[in-house]
Amino acid sequence: MNKIESYVRVINYYETDQMHIVHHSNYARYLEEARLHLMDQLGLAYDKMEEMGIIIPVLELHDYYIKSITYGDIIEIVPVIYKLTPVRFSLKYNIFRSGTDELLHKAETSHAFLDSEFKPMNMKKKYPDLYNLFEEYKEEYKETAV
Repeated sequence: MNKIESYVRVINYYETDQMHIVHHSNYARYLEEARLHLMDQLGLAYDKMEEMGIIIPVLELHDYYIKSITYGDIIEIVPVIYKLTPVRFSLKYNIFRSGTDELLHKAETSHAFLDSEFKPMNMKKKYPDLYNLFEEYKEEYKETAV
């Protein structure tokens, strides 16, 4: 598998409060952007998965604020799949100031694999090739987990 690139973005003014600090409500969006970027790199574009009848809603989200992120900062988000079962998976995320090892934020999300009727789906049985992609990424990057 090719090396997965982290997700890089610039903080916009509208994402901040009067002190120019990122409002907490934006972190969920950043994590989703990084997760979709990761899935694209794995060859699992979310729109293609939805066409196949696969939905992956967020079940849990945990944020750990370490340092303020402010307007104009360039951040780098590194998502890692650290738990995987046939019906669920979880990711950990580290958010760094881009180009540095300065950790600004940590987060975790958990997701379910559902079909288009919102019923749990066993990915290992229904889509073994897709499940294996998740498994390969988890195995390759398990040392880098938060």
